[in-house]
Amino acid sequence: MDMTELNRAPDAAAPLTPEDASAVEHDHWREVVGEMSAEIAGPLTAALERVQTLASTGRIDRSSLRALGEEIQRARQISMSGQQIARLASGRLRQTPERLALTDTLKDVLTQRNRETQARGIHIKQVLRPAEVVVDASLLFSLLNTLLSWAMEHARSNIDFRIDIKTWPTHARLATRFAISPPDQPAATDGRSPLGQLDSMTWRLVEQTAWTMGLPIERQLEGHDVQVTIEFPRTISEELEGMSAIELDQGFSPSLQSKPLVGSQVLVVASRRDVRVQIRDAIRNMGLIVDFVNSVDEARDFCRGGLPHAIVIESVLRGDRFNELRNEINAEGAEVVFIEIIEEGNTFEISGFGGLSMARVGRDAILTSLPSALMFELAKTV
Repeated sequence: MDMTELNRAPDAAAPLTPEDASAVEHDHWREVVGEMSAEIAGPLTAALERVQTLASTGRIDRSSLRALGEEIQRARQISMSGQQIARLASGRLRQTPERLALTDTLKDVLTQRNRETQARGIHIKQVLRPAEVVVDASLLFSLLNTLLSWAMEHARSNIDFRIDIKTWPTHARLATRFAISPPDQPAATDGRSPLGQLDSMTWRLVEQTAWTMGLPIERQLEGHDVQVTIEFPRTISEELEGMSAIELDQGFSPSLQSKPLVGSQVLVVASRRDVRVQIRDAIRNMGLIVDFVNSVDEARDFCRGGLPHAIVIESVLRGDRFNELRNEINAEGAEVVFIEIIEEGNTFEISGFGGLSMARVGRDAILTSLPSALMFELAKTV
C-alpha cells in the first residue's frame, strides 16, 4: 500500500525542529524540480527528434505533425503547472473563503469536461451526497479540475467520485477512485502507474492546491486501484446553520460566481498577430488558461478535445464556418461564452442587449473592456 498524508501536519508528540522542517521542505522542492525537469524533457526530446528529421528530409507527414504539436502542448502544460505550483507556494495568495455547494461545484466541473472524458472513453460514476463547505471558490474550482485531469492521465476506464460526510468531526469528504492497470496484470506495489508515475506535475499541483487551502489529502494504492480522499474541515453543519446573517458575513465573503474566472479556459481565434498580442496583454493577469488558434478550422479541432469556457474571435473570421461551429457547440447544451472583437470602436456591448447574439468589444477597447466583458459574460452562465 502506498499512502501519503499531504497536509504535512507535524506530529504533536515529536514536533519538527526549524532545521528539520527546513530540510524536509528543501527535499520536497528538490523532488518537484527534478520531476518537472524530467517530465518536460520527455516530450521536448521527442519533439526535437521530429524537428531534426524535418530539417534533414524537408518532409513531415500529417501524423508526425500532429504528434509534434501534442508533444509541444504537453511540455507547455507541464510548465504551466510548475508556474501555478510556485504561485500557490509563494504564500502571497489571498484567499476569500465563502460558503459553497461542494456537490454542485463538482457536478459543474464534470459537466464542463464531459466531452473530453467521453472522447477518451472514460465513464464517470458519481455517488454524491449534498455538502456545503467554506473555502476559496477559485481554488476549489482549480482543485477539482486538476484532480480530474490527474485521474484522466492514469485511469484505464472508469473514474468514481464520491462525496460523503464524516460523522465525527463533521467534515465533508471527496474521494475519487480508479484503476491504473488492467486486472490481468500484476498489481503495482511501488506507487507508480504502469502508464507513468503517479507523482506527475499534475499531481504536484493537486497536492499544493490542497495544502494552500488547508485541506487534508490522502492517496492510497490498493492493488490495481488508486484512491484520493480530500477532507474539508470547514463544513456547514447544523451548528453553523444557526448562525446569524451578520456572523456569516463576517466569517466569509460570498462571491457572485460559483464558477470563478481563475482556471477558466479561453480560446482566442485570431489570424492577425497584432490582435493576438492585444488580447494576450489584456487578460494575462486574470488567471485564465488561454489558447490561441489562427482559424475556425483549428478552433473546431481544438473543441473536439474539450470545450473552453469562452471563445474570443476577431470579426474578420466570423463567417458561415464559425456560425456552424457555434451551432454545434450550442446543440450540445454547453454554456460557452462568445465574444467578438470588432474592427472599430471603443465600446463593450453585452450579449442579449439590442438583439445581439454574442458580446462585442471594439478593437480600440480590448485592453480596457475585454477583461470586464469576460467577467460579465461568464457570470451569466452560473
